[in-house]
Amino acid sequence: GTAESATAGSISSRLTSQPGSSAWFRGGIVAYHEDIKVGLLNVSPMTIDKHGVVSEAVAIEMAVGARRVLGVDVAVSVTGSAGPDPLGQEVGTMIIGVATPDGAHARTVRWPGDRERIRTYTTTAALHMVRLAVDGVWWETS
Repeated sequence: GTAESATAGSISSRLTSQPGSSAWFRGGIVAYHEDIKVGLLNVSPMTIDKHGVVSEAVAIEMAVGARRVLGVDVAVSVTGSAGPDPLGQEVGTMIIGVATPDGAHARTVRWPGDRERIRTYTTTAALHMVRLAVDGVWWETS
């Protein structure tokens, strides 16, 4: 499952472009507004106040919330700033979270370019991180 903010559903779109994806893809949530992150995905307002909406802590809570709401084993989340408004972070800062039964992790990435390029790069990176998580390989955090 997915919980997407800055990518606005592009991960779900990419996943479901594969024939037969209904056999393994349950659904996705576009949580573009903070109210949806809090109300539907159960992201803590205190987490947002402490770390900001564009943070690894929020990405983790989004992924964990998506697992719960969608009833899936693996969920990926994205929060970030694709521009033009920075949302407290440099434009191009995107945070990808992945939650599995073994835990949840997040990674911050930064991309150059316009909104579309940033979203495309982030979608590809998110799918790669899901593959790593499913394989039981978590990426190094800095």
